Amino acid sequence: MSVSIFERAQTSARYLREQIKREIDVAVVLGSGLGAFAEKLEEKLIIPYEQIPDFARSTVEGHSGRLVVGTLPGTALTIAVMQGRFHYYEGYSLEEVTLPLRTFGALNVKRLVLTNAAGGVNTAYRAGDLMLITDHINLMMISPLRGQHDDRLGARFPDMTEVYSRAYRQFALESAAELGIKLHEGVYMSLQGPNYETPAEVRMLRLLGADAVGMSTVPEAIVARQMGMQTLGISLITNAAAGVEEGEINHAEVMEMGQRVSGQFGQLLSKIIARM
Repeated sequence: MSVSIFERAQTSARYLREQIKREIDVAVVLGSGLGAFAEKLEEKLIIPYEQIPDFARSTVEGHSGRLVVGTLPGTALTIAVMQGRFHYYEGYSLEEVTLPLRTFGALNVKRLVLTNAAGGVNTAYRAGDLMLITDHINLMMISPLRGQHDDRLGARFPDMTEVYSRAYRQFALESAAELGIKLHEGVYMSLQGPNYETPAEVRMLRLLGADAVGMSTVPEAIVARQMGMQTLGISLITNAAAGVEEGEINHAEVMEMGQRVSGQFGQLLSKIIARM
């Protein structure tokens, strides 16, 4: 008999509770090239994913594959940071992709920050820009909630009117203004990947209302919404999507841009979380 996703999350949570020995105030998921934020934490506890029961393994360059728990400098907040996530394109099911979010829910985490590296579909965006996610479009064509329902995970038909918290978005805008950082507001669209989109597909995405495109985040946000988490989403625009500018797109470019803006990104994230 297979073990339910609820029970698997409880098992992971029990292990983490024994290791961490304190309540987590905010959980953060870091996208490609953005792992440096975790190094800012004080009194760090580092737990490789392979040590956490039922967690998958991150196989993508730029995803360190470890959970870093510590205190955000200047605050008393305990932050749990995922240095890297799991992706559907790696061959994992969406249950496996979102198990860390289920685990955070089992640990009673109510505040979540999701970040990602994304391609700029909006022609006004430039590489290195940051985009506050106001909403998303799921073109992965599959939901992480598909399958037999378990009431312990949340509502069968969760409302998606406000997946990304309006209050948190306001915190982000205020923090960016104080730091003098330009922060776009836009719609994130997710596709399965791992191939990048064609120029024709990017034109279609723009017509459908996307400002940025990537291969993650949306399944996590849906699960977080079902569990009642307040969620903030931020995309780093690492490159112009195919056809927007001349030249090819590659993962090394994504990684390089993440490293280039890591300092500014970390400043902004720290200020936002302190407000949360």
